[in-house]
Amino acid sequence: MHPNRLFEWQDRAEMRAFVAGESFAALFLATPEGPRVAHAPVVFLGEQRIGFHLARGNALTPHLDGARTLIVVQGPHGYVSPDYYGIEDQVPTWNYLAVELEGVARQTDEAGLLGIIDALSHEHERRLSPKPIWMRDKMTPGLVDKMARAITGFTLNIDTWRGTRKLGQNKTEEVRHRAADGVEAAGNAELAALMRDSGKV
Repeated sequence: MHPNRLFEWQDRAEMRAFVAGESFAALFLATPEGPRVAHAPVVFLGEQRIGFHLARGNALTPHLDGARTLIVVQGPHGYVSPDYYGIEDQVPTWNYLAVELEGVARQTDEAGLLGIIDALSHEHERRLSPKPIWMRDKMTPGLVDKMARAITGFTLNIDTWRGTRKLGQNKTEEVRHRAADGVEAAGNAELAALMRDSGKV
């Protein structure tokens, strides 16, 4: 995480909402074959518990159960040109949001895996309203169970949260808003909006 305390994100509720909203993470682990990363959708199963699944053939799958794991979720990010600030002697930078979660991963049983699939699908199906919510019972009986054999479910009890919101908080509001105008003109309206709002999500 960025060492500048101005960018440190400490609001746990905001970080949790951010992770839930993005819902896609990179999972890092040191394995006997060297450092490896996997990419997976994630879903909260409790205040401090997150669920995800990986293909059985994923390089991390055989090593995750019982291993200390780092999960990283990234949000809007982008280049900020020195010219955007409208003041002299500035340098290029990159603004971004990111949250790191650490804890010990545990493999689930089949029921736990199906619960993770249900939680993930329900979370994202409800965002598609007014479309009716897809549920497993719409599939041919036994087919989901058969397909689930190709993946492995995991949970992670989070014991460490770290967050960064690097959005120009080291600049005055006027200068930061000018930079946000430049970022938006370059096509990154989502990041620009966060910069104008001093990093609130």
